[in-house]
Amino acid sequence: MALEEQERIIIPDENGEEHLFEVLFTFDVDETNHSYIAVVPAEQKDEEEVEVFAFRYEEKEGDDDDLALYQIETDEEWNMVEETLNTLTEEQE
Repeated sequence: MALEEQERIIIPDENGEEHLFEVLFTFDVDETNHSYIAVVPAEQKDEEEVEVFAFRYEEKEGDDDDLALYQIETDEEWNMVEETLNTLTEEQE
């Protein structure tokens, strides 16, 4: 599902430094019961070519604003996410 208004999230890197990202899309995959989020670095948003990051996520119990993010590790999962992102991007154009 495409988000109506632009949401921002902070994601810490492996060194604990926090980075601001703008959420492009969130979507669910019924076959796997997983949810995914695609984000771009906020400082790169207006550049012509931006790097898109995608994660599998779960909402933490009892906290509507906190997400647990997980790296996408398999090629199969990456291909599925990439295909969905391409479809959602085409629909917005």
